[in-house]
Amino acid sequence: MSIIELNKRQEIILQIVKENGPITGEHIADQLNLTRATLRPDLAILTMSGYLEARPRVGYFYTGKTGNQLLSDKLKKLQVKDFQSIPVVVSENVSVYDAIVTMFLEDVGTLFVVDRDSLLVGVLSRKDLLRASIGKQELASIPVNIIMTRMPNITVCRNDDFIMDVAKSLIEKQIDALPIIRDTEKGFEVIGRITKTNMTKILMRLADNDII
Repeated sequence: MSIIELNKRQEIILQIVKENGPITGEHIADQLNLTRATLRPDLAILTMSGYLEARPRVGYFYTGKTGNQLLSDKLKKLQVKDFQSIPVVVSENVSVYDAIVTMFLEDVGTLFVVDRDSLLVGVLSRKDLLRASIGKQELASIPVNIIMTRMPNITVCRNDDFIMDVAKSLIEKQIDALPIIRDTEKGFEVIGRITKTNMTKILMRLADNDII
């Protein structure tokens, strides 16, 4: 399903289906004095976009949905697995200083902390590192496990979660990123991340009709 700007002929087709549906492609073509083959691309676009539904041996129906409703339907179906980014992880024994350097070099706002089994044990945000940097502490000697946010206070998501649910979590928790995890017998394995930047990219792709 894709939300697109309809051309004049597609708008006329929609009006014909609204008034006469269910109606076959042949009958639509007859009303426009065009061949069925000429209309095939327009009917395909209108069907894939969600404006029309097609039923074999019956014809085309108008779904009754506006462009805003179709966009809302599309947003509700988007899943994390299609938009995730590569996670940036650090060991729980890494120093705060090294974590700051990693965050700077990787140009990210959140680091995920893992134990010796590569399982999620904490999250580090810019605020965490900034807070630790205030004062006269020796950052090279302080391990990140002293300042990180620990379980069960970490909000996570999974590959099959919906983007809208993740967006709500980001807003409600006032955080910049969520770790995408895989459940294992020992704990959570970090397999990706979803961020506010990902959300912005999704909006841009929607605006460019780049999401089907």
